[in-house]
Amino acid sequence: MNYVRTGMLLAAMTALFMGIGFMLGGQTGMLLALLIAGGMNIFSYWNSDRMVLAMHHAQEVDERQAPELYCMVRSMAARAELPMPKVYVINNPQPNAFATGRNPENAAVAATTGLLNSLSKEEVAGVMAHELAHVKNRDTLTMTITATIAGAISMLASFALFFGGNRNNPLGLIGSILMMILAPMAAALVQMAISRTREYAADKMGAQICGNPLWLASALHKIAGDAARVVNEDAEHNPATAHMFIINPLSGQNMDNLFSTHPNTDNRIAALRQMASGAGFTGTRSSGGGHFSVREMPQAQPQRETRRPGGPWGPSGQTGQRSGRDQSSRDEPRKPKGPWG
Repeated sequence: MNYVRTGMLLAAMTALFMGIGFMLGGQTGMLLALLIAGGMNIFSYWNSDRMVLAMHHAQEVDERQAPELYCMVRSMAARAELPMPKVYVINNPQPNAFATGRNPENAAVAATTGLLNSLSKEEVAGVMAHELAHVKNRDTLTMTITATIAGAISMLASFALFFGGNRNNPLGLIGSILMMILAPMAAALVQMAISRTREYAADKMGAQICGNPLWLASALHKIAGDAARVVNEDAEHNPATAHMFIINPLSGQNMDNLFSTHPNTDNRIAALRQMASGAGFTGTRSSGGGHFSVREMPQAQPQRETRRPGGPWGPSGQTGQRSGRDQSSRDEPRKPKGPWG
């Protein structure tokens, strides 16, 4: 089903790209646009993940640089029966995250420093589980290719006025102006067409992976509130990638935000709470936010933290890390419950 959906999405994007080419240059322009779109689809399949990570200045981290986050992702990837993805950190104050990659064997998950510093361990686990669900469902291929082609459509449409007087343009200057306005909106609508079911499905599977739907529900509530107040400059400059994040990163300052690429956050939270109620969860305990250690990221950890809880986030039982059992038992008496014990 995911392959069919991906094919339909690419066909729609390619048709839109060809339509713009026809408006700009008639049949010759349409043929040229078809060739470009075909090349872009092939290029996007192999390179779009690296492009998106570069757009947001994501930095790959390992177990030494971000021990808690890396171990958390590794534990949940094993639980989801997925290969270990690459882990990236984005030095950005807005709490958010996304996944990318053409398949589970070549996947990556990325979290902002704002997410790691403001959410509790349980909430971060819920977010990372959501992103791993995208990887497992192979949504990441759809998201990355869509972001690349939608950005190209917007760029090509912006050139419309320069070719408005072209004799091959059947609608002339007026048609070019309409294309400048409508083409990016049409690209956004194509993105929205798959976003609703994709996010709900990832929420459900993510809750199963992390073990508690309320962790993700709480994270969504916090991220939605902070994302509306904290501007993500990279996302504002690359709005075609907005649909990849767990919560829309756009601040609403531009027209791009008129078409939300995400389902209503309150509805997502309500669905997760209903899922938690059916599974017998009545509450969740928080271990507190801002305890992630991310080395070589200047703004990731402004204060040195000595409290490192056990389980998937702490160093206990992990090779190459200091044992924190004595400190954990004193500072973290309540260990999070879930798939890790």
